[in-house]
Amino acid sequence: MSVLGSKQIWLLVGLVLAAVLAANAHFLYVAIASQPACVTHVRPGEGNGDRGLFSAAQSSCAPHRPGDRS
Repeated sequence: MSVLGSKQIWLLVGLVLAAVLAANAHFLYVAIASQPACVTHVRPGEGNGDRGLFSAAQSSCAPHRPGDRS
């Protein structure tokens, strides 16, 4: 293997490593920056799969029922 080929391989390895690090940094940024608010959903146990209403397995938010005041 020539010296030029070795430099090209190391350059390619460095570029791949930089791309992986940049992608992971982006995923971390998105995970921290995008904290969506609670969305309306069917309460656990109140879903009806026949009508396409599926409830969350366990929610960290308490959805508002009609008539509830926040």
